[in-house]
Amino acid sequence: MSTAPVHRAHWPASPTRKLTLNRRSTLIAAIALTAAAALSLSACGSDHNPGEQGGDRPSVGGAAGGASASPRTSASPSFGRPAVQLPSDVTDTYEGWKTGEEAEDAVLSDAARRIDATNDAILRGDTGAPGLSFYYRDKALSDAVAWVQAYLDANLTFTGTTRYYAPKVTLSGGTAASVVYCSDESKGFNKNRRTGKVDRTPTDDSPYVLYNTRLEKSGKGVWQTTRLTSKRGGADGCQP
Repeated sequence: MSTAPVHRAHWPASPTRKLTLNRRSTLIAAIALTAAAALSLSACGSDHNPGEQGGDRPSVGGAAGGASASPRTSASPSFGRPAVQLPSDVTDTYEGWKTGEEAEDAVLSDAARRIDATNDAILRGDTGAPGLSFYYRDKALSDAVAWVQAYLDANLTFTGTTRYYAPKVTLSGGTAASVVYCSDESKGFNKNRRTGKVDRTPTDDSPYVLYNTRLEKSGKGVWQTTRLTSKRGGADGCQP
């Protein structure tokens, strides 16, 4: 079960992370202590703490090149999807987030939007960012708000690239799904929100994180995350 912040907008591996660690995900004792109570996830199994629909295009944050894309649909008037634009020094890349199955790709598309929206809220320091309530609900929403607040309390933001890969979608009827995926945070770093100083101090913490999420389809057709847990290191499927 996850109790403290982690790399980009998600939940961390343990409450013993130190402020001096370099990876965003390896965030800090200070954040962990602040958010421990609020971030007790109702999770099963894990110990810690994300283009055109179904198509590949450059990921949010502006990376180009071969690091594939985030599977997103364009904003729809009926949905009124919140606009998310990460700064040029922050990139989320999505590898393999296209299955060719329309239903599965719709789930992956909103899972990717949720990741970007959370990172956007952290970077802007906005616990009321519209993307949070649009892509989260229930306990996961309150956890996400607390996660953003934890970054604010620690006076931290982040920079760099996070790679999300190896997603596995399991549909349960037409309104529920689970998505398990990995992230590589080796190129993401903590940054002081006030001074802008980037902490690149080497760390022995694993940069690989396994995420397990549950999503439910809203009445408007948005796949909202209702539960999120993660496990840092030790996940064979996430190792290079």
